[in-house]
Amino acid sequence: MKTIVAGREPVTCTEFIELALGIDLELFIGTAAESPMDRTARLDVAHEVLAELQESDPETAAYAESLLRTLPLKQPRPSGRRPRRTVRRPVSDCTARTAVAA
Repeated sequence: MKTIVAGREPVTCTEFIELALGIDLELFIGTAAESPMDRTARLDVAHEVLAELQESDPETAAYAESLLRTLPLKQPRPSGRRPRRTVRRPVSDCTARTAVAA
């Protein structure tokens, strides 16, 4: 059985939510590549949309508000930088040969 919302057939769950609720998830969740300035602008718009939603559709507003509380997406690492690696030091000889008597 096909699920059709507003005359469109969503392909992914995200598309289904966007079509069914009429909100853009990216507005409330953000993208991994957004700059701090873009994030500030996006959140300003999201809060305005949320205020309008609270008046017209409180249930959808509650869902959108929960999206705002999600953890931000991880920022991609700058190219050319590698993650730090921990160095394991060898165990000294005196502790490596110690046995515990039972």
